Amino acid sequence: MKPIRIMIVDDQQIIREGLAGMLGREPDLELIGTAENGLEAVNLAASIKPDLVLMDLRMPIMGGAQAIREIRKNQPEIRFIILTVYDNDEELFEGLRAGAKAFLLKDVSRDELISVIRAVAAGKAHLQPELTSVLLDHLAELESGDQTAATITPRERSVLRLLADGASNKEIASELMISEHTVKSHVAKIFVKLEARDRAEAVAKAIQKNIIQI
Repeated sequence: MKPIRIMIVDDQQIIREGLAGMLGREPDLELIGTAENGLEAVNLAASIKPDLVLMDLRMPIMGGAQAIREIRKNQPEIRFIILTVYDNDEELFEGLRAGAKAFLLKDVSRDELISVIRAVAAGKAHLQPELTSVLLDHLAELESGDQTAATITPRERSVLRLLADGASNKEIASELMISEHTVKSHVAKIFVKLEARDRAEAVAKAIQKNIIQI
């Protein structure tokens, strides 16, 4: 049986090396490449064509969720496991919407990580119990709130929170590690969804509909 060909994407060298060491002990797992950010991952995936990617979420240049979306445009067969230190609902939803099949915190045990890799490679999905409660709480919040809230993406919520803080497009782009053009696109979509004429009205409606809290 052919080994599962894996790519690791993380901006921290110590994490990449640690994961490589874990994978190296398993005869059915083969590490074929590593990347330090999402953009590098997109380019590398196109050339080495891994079966599965262990992907961090917050990285410079391009984050993990965006990288997953970009890779899946041309290689939808690749499976993704998100490894992150963050456990908030926005991170979780953004990664799952992008197409990840599993979401693990970086303090996951070696045995669980190896088990999840094999399961995801076989077509299964996995969510740690502590993250399941985050997911269910978020779904309950959406069901009990205004229907508009369900159409606001996690990234748009992040933009709205920064708008509420009075951040400029440039400051939002820097905080979220995206381009100013992307920020403008998010703001335009927020205006449409909230039927707002300007930033102040968008923030006011977002607070009123319990989309963000201040």
